[in-house]
Amino acid sequence: MALINTPLKPFKATAYKEGKFVDVTDADVKGKWAVFFFYPADFTFVCPTELEDLADIYPTLQGMGVEVYSVSTDTHFCHKAWHDTSPAIGKINYYMLGDQNHDISNQFGVLREGVGLADRGTFVLDPEGVIQLVEITPEGVGRNAAELLRKIKALQYWVSHPGEVCPAKWEEGEATLAPSLDLVGKI
Repeated sequence: MALINTPLKPFKATAYKEGKFVDVTDADVKGKWAVFFFYPADFTFVCPTELEDLADIYPTLQGMGVEVYSVSTDTHFCHKAWHDTSPAIGKINYYMLGDQNHDISNQFGVLREGVGLADRGTFVLDPEGVIQLVEITPEGVGRNAAELLRKIKALQYWVSHPGEVCPAKWEEGEATLAPSLDLVGKI
């Protein structure tokens, strides 16, 4: 499942966003950085903690030119019901895509065979719609939005600074590396 550097394929889905149902296509995603944040199902246990954590950093992501698309195999109607009844999910202002036909989950390779639910998958796409980051965790392990934010900052830095790379634990403003023969074996 080598998805890094692969382009987003065509899709169309209905999302719940800020009190409305809206259609979203692959064309809507292109032109800015995007996070596709897959989770198993609405009205579950770990999922609301992750989605709320992501909602807390959503304004920061928007300020960086990043849009968020959470995706589960539930319908957009189910997303609305969950948004209306859960204080954690009620904080969400990003897109909540319904993928009941499994097109998007299959495209990203996160649909669990024979189960009909998506694994916990995080994908970051650049403005051209090319996948630049993939992270998949098991159902029982929640993700950390602060770490996702750090990785997006590193990706954006790396793309805008050719010839530089971000080392482990790199934080915005810290030193980067310029790969060269002089560094081989010295780090």
